[in-house]
Amino acid sequence: MKIFIKNMVCGRCISAVSAIFNDFNIEIKSIQLGEVETESDVSNETLHSIEKKLEATGFERIKDSSHQLIEKIKSFIIIKISELDIDEDFLFSEFLVSKLHKDYSSLSKTFSQNENITLEQFFILQKIEKVKELLLYNEFTLTEIAGKLGYKSVQHLSSQFRNSTGFTPTEFKKLKVHNRKSLDSF
Repeated sequence: MKIFIKNMVCGRCISAVSAIFNDFNIEIKSIQLGEVETESDVSNETLHSIEKKLEATGFERIKDSSHQLIEKIKSFIIIKISELDIDEDFLFSEFLVSKLHKDYSSLSKTFSQNENITLEQFFILQKIEKVKELLLYNEFTLTEIAGKLGYKSVQHLSSQFRNSTGFTPTEFKKLKVHNRKSLDSF
C-alpha cells in the first residue's frame, strides 16, 4: 500500500515518519521523501490513527492525486538542489518530464493552480534557500555556489538572490538575523 505524505523534506523527516509507522508495527517496504510503501494493507482505523500522529509531528497524509503529484514534484526539486550538482545547461522542464513521465505544461498547470506559485518560481525559491544555507556555512565561495546550483554566473545568482530577498549575498551574510524558510513552508 502506498501512502503519500506532505512536508517530508529531508532524511530526518524520513526517520520521523518511519518511527511513526514502527509505533503501529507496520512493516515498511520502502520510504522516500513524500511516500511510504507498506508491506501490506493498513486498516482504515489504523490509517486514521497514523494520520493523527503524522499531523502532530508536522506531516499530513495526501489523499488526492493532484496533491500527491505536487509533493512528488517538490521532492524531486529538493533532492536535485540538495545534490549541489546542477549543470549550467540544466533544463528544469526536461528534468521533471523525465522524472514524472508527464507533459510539462500539465505539471506546471497543476502545480500553479494548487500552490499559487509557478514551478519555476518554486525552483528558484528553493535554490535561493540553498544559497542562504551555503552562505551561512561559509564552506564555498559565491562562485562555487553559483557553479553547484546551475547559475551561469555569480551576477545571475546575485541578481536572483536580490530579487528574492532584497539583499545581495554579501549583505545577507552580514545580517544578524538570517531569515531562512524551512523547505516545507513553500
